[in-house]
Amino acid sequence: MKNISLLGSTGSIGTQTLDIVDQHPDKFQIIALSAGSNIELLKQQIDKYSPRLVSVATKEHAEQLSAYVSSSVQVMYGEQGLIEVAAVSEADIVVTAIMGSRGLPATLAAIDAGKQIGLANKETLVTAGHIVMERAKQRGVQILPIDSEHSAIFQCLNGETRKQIERITLTASGGSFRDYTREQLTNVSVEQALKHPNWSMGAKITIDSATMANKGLEVIEAHWLFDVSYEQIDVVIHPESIIHSYVEFVDRSVVAQLGMPDMRVPIQYALTYPDRIANKTERLSLAQIGQLNFRPMDTERYPMLRLAFECGKAGLSAPIVYNAANEVAVDRFLKKEISFLDIERVVETALSKHAGCEVDTIEAIVAVDQEARAIAAAI
Repeated sequence: MKNISLLGSTGSIGTQTLDIVDQHPDKFQIIALSAGSNIELLKQQIDKYSPRLVSVATKEHAEQLSAYVSSSVQVMYGEQGLIEVAAVSEADIVVTAIMGSRGLPATLAAIDAGKQIGLANKETLVTAGHIVMERAKQRGVQILPIDSEHSAIFQCLNGETRKQIERITLTASGGSFRDYTREQLTNVSVEQALKHPNWSMGAKITIDSATMANKGLEVIEAHWLFDVSYEQIDVVIHPESIIHSYVEFVDRSVVAQLGMPDMRVPIQYALTYPDRIANKTERLSLAQIGQLNFRPMDTERYPMLRLAFECGKAGLSAPIVYNAANEVAVDRFLKKEISFLDIERVVETALSKHAGCEVDTIEAIVAVDQEARAIAAAI
């Protein structure tokens, strides 16, 4: 029995993680949960999984939940609540499935507590990869990627060494507008952008997929996870989302990981690593699919990917600004305050207004993040 602490239990990755727990009740037990403001779903999860600790976004949410749960369930809120859930003593693995940079303090708390990390929060490494990876190395903590692309690379590298890698290639579906020209993107709606052709994901990550910001964040994350240079990272559009990513080795061998586009597969692999157990998801049939297609990446069509590579190579505080400005811009688009193409304009403008600086502490990262958000909100 493996004890799980789950950050972001009511989101897309969180609910799919609980699907895996439901499939294997003899393998996994939920110890702690954190959620934002979806109190009604969290109540159902508490009734079903009986965690001893839960955390919600605000004091008001905590008071509402405390009136519902039994005294055996400790209810907390805010950043401190997230940290307590991440570091809960009984947990064997902490799944970080909350969106955005607010997952960083909790992830560091889990590392300091010596917990294995199932990482679905890419912003943690984008904003503080240098701190997180060094801290994990010092504590002897393994970070297991849950993103389908990074899980694929991780699986392809089993039994290999860093010096054997020639390059890694992340595949991208192309998102909701992969067949649109730049001109056709001028007046697209929020509703259109949220219709991802392959994956079932939350609103923010679905928009990021359409702009290719999500792939940009994944490029920066891959740099830290696998200790490869940006020159060794490629991105290719693969509309079917069957090959989740692949690795080319120095001898020109290429190893790819394939499967149906279902996040429950990489989630389960992180939970069971290094073992594999049966999964009830749909089986891949290449004969039935018939063919797989690929397109070269066009960074003129997807400038958010170009900006991500530039920020990653620049280092310092640039990736923090990229991430923070994008979060603000996407939120503004979802609220219909700006257009779809304004997202990239906001991010590029925020980057142009920021002078890069060293970010060796969490406090420095938070300061840059807040400054970038204020700039992006005013553009």
